[in-house]
Amino acid sequence: MIYFAADTHFGHSNIIEATGRPYPTVERMNAALIANINDRVSASDTLYVLGDFSYRTTAEEARRLRSRINCRNVHLVRGNHDKHWSETKFADIFASEQDYLEIKPGFAEGHKLVLFHYPLLSWNGRWRAAIHLHGHIHSQGASYNERNRETGILRYDVGVDANGYCPVSRDEILEFFCGVESARGVCEMDL
Repeated sequence: MIYFAADTHFGHSNIIEATGRPYPTVERMNAALIANINDRVSASDTLYVLGDFSYRTTAEEARRLRSRINCRNVHLVRGNHDKHWSETKFADIFASEQDYLEIKPGFAEGHKLVLFHYPLLSWNGRWRAAIHLHGHIHSQGASYNERNRETGILRYDVGVDANGYCPVSRDEILEFFCGVESARGVCEMDL
């Protein structure tokens, strides 16, 4: 299974108050977010983190936090708070690292997935049912994603603040936009 998350901000104590996260300390936040990832994502699954994995942590600390995530296939689409880990001696923190990524339709029930940390107004394949996944805005609850769906915009905030502090699966995103038909690869949005 493929999962997505964004804006974990591991190590960032000020994010707790800034976004109203329900954790008393940054250590408790780190532990809870890692537990939520490990509860949903297996070692053999794939997890894409769409930016802001950590904030003001050393490469050693980022590697330690990453090592607590059981999933072996964690890919980073860099955000504004991410370092270029591949340029450090800890280049192996993530399975891959890039600024932008497109996942071919064969991996998402016929939908291209466009991954970027920032929300875009338009993206490659938007008019052909490509789904844009992003983070950065720290939307609270499901209202942002629901507004997009109601207006026919296939854009989804995979940030932890918008998804109960958990990663979201490809199938959950397809179900969100396409309903039960997504299991058969059928999804025709009225765009």
